Amino acid sequence: MQAPATAELELTRTVDLEHIGGFRFLAHFGEGYPAVTLDEPPPLGSGAGPDAARLLAAAIGDCLSASLLLCLQKSRVDVHDLRTNVTLTMARNDAGRLRIGAGKVRITLDAAPELAKLDRCAHMFEDYCIVTATVRRAFPISVEVVSADGREIYRSQDGETT
Repeated sequence: MQAPATAELELTRTVDLEHIGGFRFLAHFGEGYPAVTLDEPPPLGSGAGPDAARLLAAAIGDCLSASLLLCLQKSRVDVHDLRTNVTLTMARNDAGRLRIGAGKVRITLDAAPELAKLDRCAHMFEDYCIVTATVRRAFPISVEVVSADGREIYRSQDGETT
């Protein structure tokens, strides 16, 4: 039997939350990671930290950005800058309760103009983002990648991967 790789894939994620007052919680991500204060925006909380929806937006953006960056690095594309904007839109469900109704992601990429490699990565990176693929079961997420000068490189079809 072969020994496991030193950087074996971790198949679980655990976060511990500690109530610290009002609607504030301290999220502990494990040894080696800084704790993060979470809070609801006013009037419910005091806005002392991001709320759950913002954390979800960050998770979606981080996963998509990392997936694209990994593909570009493996393709030996020189990435100068990568910035991601995620907007989650709230909507009321049939019972009148507030839910996340849709997401929109815009990744702005400043990279070497290797069009074939950019196009290849742009059309496959979403398939490797576990967070977005999972969350899309609940609401649509549209994704676009644009160059630093605003030229469209990629746009998902109706919130689905192509």
